[in-house]
Amino acid sequence: MIKIFTGDDRLRANQTITRLLGQNYEIIEGGDLTPNDLPSIFQGSSLFDKTRNILIRDLSVNQATFEKLPDYLNTPHNVIILELKLDKRSATYKNLKDQIEIIDFSLPKDPNLKLVFDIYKIAKTDGQRAVKMLSKIQASEEPIRFCGLLISQALKDYKNHQGIKEKRVLHELSKLDLDLKSTSFQPWLLVQSFLLKLPSL
Repeated sequence: MIKIFTGDDRLRANQTITRLLGQNYEIIEGGDLTPNDLPSIFQGSSLFDKTRNILIRDLSVNQATFEKLPDYLNTPHNVIILELKLDKRSATYKNLKDQIEIIDFSLPKDPNLKLVFDIYKIAKTDGQRAVKMLSKIQASEEPIRFCGLLISQALKDYKNHQGIKEKRVLHELSKLDLDLKSTSFQPWLLVQSFLLKLPSL
């Protein structure tokens, strides 16, 4: 058995690995392997068991070795290959996807992420409208995290144009970040105040 687990939800992936391989399994770092190592992993047996339980981490970072994986699909061992990300355009992936199970353990996308960026974009010209948009996500968003996302957008703006306004925005955001971390009193009011001030900075 060979399965490939991919995605950034390592907690769910590890729970499934434990369920399938048990508590005691071999862990092999895929980035350290050469194609010559594969026969002993996929075909070699141990002194105690004919069937081995093996976890290989990040094999695809080592492209020359990963390309040889289809040669070992008939392994008698239980092998799970854990990848953060797989290139679905690669010939190896296309070859494997119809022959073995590839399970995606990706974390759910944040539905508010696009709206956060839209709020910042709108706030640059219309603070009142941005505050109204903010009210839609306040219940499910965390003020300090929201401020961090605003900072990431402001840094992009500054990278594109290092003007006076961009510097002022970053200065105000750094103050907002400090204020949010030092008080628990109405943090969203502080965020709203920044959004209303943004057009005039």
